[in-house]
Amino acid sequence: MSVAPHRFAGRTALVTGGGSGIGRAIALRLAGEGAEILILEARAEPGEAVATEIREAGGRARVIVADVADTDAMRVAFAGVDRLHLLVNNAGIAHVGSVLDTMPEDFDRVCAVNVKGVYHGLHFGVPKLLASGGGAIVNLASIASKLGLADRFAYGMSKGAVMTMTLSVARDLVGRGVRCNCVCPARVHTPFVDGFLARNYPGREQEMFDQLSAAQPIGRMGRPEEVAALVAFLCSDEAAFITGSAYDIDGGATLLR
Repeated sequence: MSVAPHRFAGRTALVTGGGSGIGRAIALRLAGEGAEILILEARAEPGEAVATEIREAGGRARVIVADVADTDAMRVAFAGVDRLHLLVNNAGIAHVGSVLDTMPEDFDRVCAVNVKGVYHGLHFGVPKLLASGGGAIVNLASIASKLGLADRFAYGMSKGAVMTMTLSVARDLVGRGVRCNCVCPARVHTPFVDGFLARNYPGREQEMFDQLSAAQPIGRMGRPEEVAALVAFLCSDEAAFITGSAYDIDGGATLLR
């Protein structure tokens, strides 16, 4: 689980959406490097499953149940956090559609989770970081933050907002001991991808998986553990001179644009 078991010793990290996919990989990676993990999830069950993995490996973890889109729930969630050194705003949802077929309710749902959810993490998390003497924030953006991806109108909007929020927070807190960066993955193989293929291409899952993989210039999808490794670096003291940056982790996708 770890290459540096003591890198985050004595630090507390909160990971939103830490119960599955990339968030799970980030929680496991930071825990393996010594951090106490707070997994913030909308449902207890997936969060508890990951917390159990961490505890069984000798780490420390607990679950906070809250919907990132709910202001009151997030206020209460962060009120129960005594100290915080690392904040990873990972929770997010996807949506497929152009501006023509993205309905108002679709747009609002994506905005509520991907934009307002990150705002909540920042708004309620930054005071905790400052009170703990500073720390690091990593937001999960996307290559859609920078590129015009087909049929990703609402999703691209939301991830563009994540990137610009990152820059704003980094600028405002640059002299106060808090660094803020974001990572911009291309397609990563998570349970969400498997579920999408099962729903939309029954009986053709492997064929479509191979097509999606081949669409990445490097010839495969990313792995959640690879994103987690980059997040861990940006959270670490090795990245102490890095703030306000957006790191591509995209298998060469941006090379073709």
